[in-house]
Amino acid sequence: MNVIEVKELRKEFKSYSSRSGLSGAFRDLFTRNYKVLRAVDDISLQVKQGEMVGYIGENGAGKSTTIKMLTGILTPTGGEVRVNGMNPHKEREKFVQTIGVVFGQRSQLWWDIAVQESFRLLKKVYRVSDEDYETHMKEVIETLEIEPLLDKPVRKLSLGQRMRCELAAALIHNPPLLFLDEPTIGLDVLVKMKIREFLKKINQKYKTTILLTTHDLADIEALCDRVVLLDEGKIIYDGRLDQLQKNWVEGKEVRFEFQHPVELGSLEMVSSQFDVKWRQGERSHQWIAMVDGDDDTVSKLMSQVMLNHSITDVKINHVSTEEIIRNIYEEGMSHG
Repeated sequence: MNVIEVKELRKEFKSYSSRSGLSGAFRDLFTRNYKVLRAVDDISLQVKQGEMVGYIGENGAGKSTTIKMLTGILTPTGGEVRVNGMNPHKEREKFVQTIGVVFGQRSQLWWDIAVQESFRLLKKVYRVSDEDYETHMKEVIETLEIEPLLDKPVRKLSLGQRMRCELAAALIHNPPLLFLDEPTIGLDVLVKMKIREFLKKINQKYKTTILLTTHDLADIEALCDRVVLLDEGKIIYDGRLDQLQKNWVEGKEVRFEFQHPVELGSLEMVSSQFDVKWRQGERSHQWIAMVDGDDDTVSKLMSQVMLNHSITDVKINHVSTEEIIRNIYEEGMSHG
């Protein structure tokens, strides 16, 4: 079953510009100059129950605008949206019961009251029975390790503590669908790992569908099999993360540290039988080889280089998802 169905979704904003001078200001009273900006440009997307999808793109690519339309905060300019079988704008009250939302930059907890008071209010809002609340939230509170925070007002919490409480708050009614917009922004590594573990757990246990936007690609690698890449309001890739890595990684990267300075020419000569690109590393005696080929090719190249030059260190790196995505944005989708 598709939890999210989006067809040719579009959102346009008017951007007004002011004319200069007094006469300009006067004319602006009657007619305004504006440009139409298309933040989301005819995107189509389906997400099945139980999927964890990473929704990524640079700032201004349209990620948050999409999430706001999917959660019913913004009305689309055009296209169709069905989420959990409903139109998020038309069936607002019923719809809100079926989703959980965490915006990294905005809080759904009340600032001045204790965390558990916020939880109680949300329990009422979502009409959750005492029994459901007890069984479900006990586990959430334990897993996220927020028991000691329940009596504290939200304003006294650190960012990491607050984000763990936000996540718990979004799950009070155990929604089948969770929207996470930058949920780990500004958090330290240990807290991020806790949050990731927790999300995996609820996904396995309840088949909770998760749509995640993030700048931290480690979140995506840890959680999502599928990524949707957005650029200037259009989807430029939608598919498996490992496929994206495969398509865009031309081979492996080998870092050589040489004992003495080495010329590019001599490296090219030594490696002429391989499909390899050389570039200089950050350090003075460091060269990096991008090798197209399997592990066998890589080891042959390494032994060839070592026969001819004395080296102090050698490392094989797999290219990170960050680099892959940077390459995609730099090259556009010319292949893939």
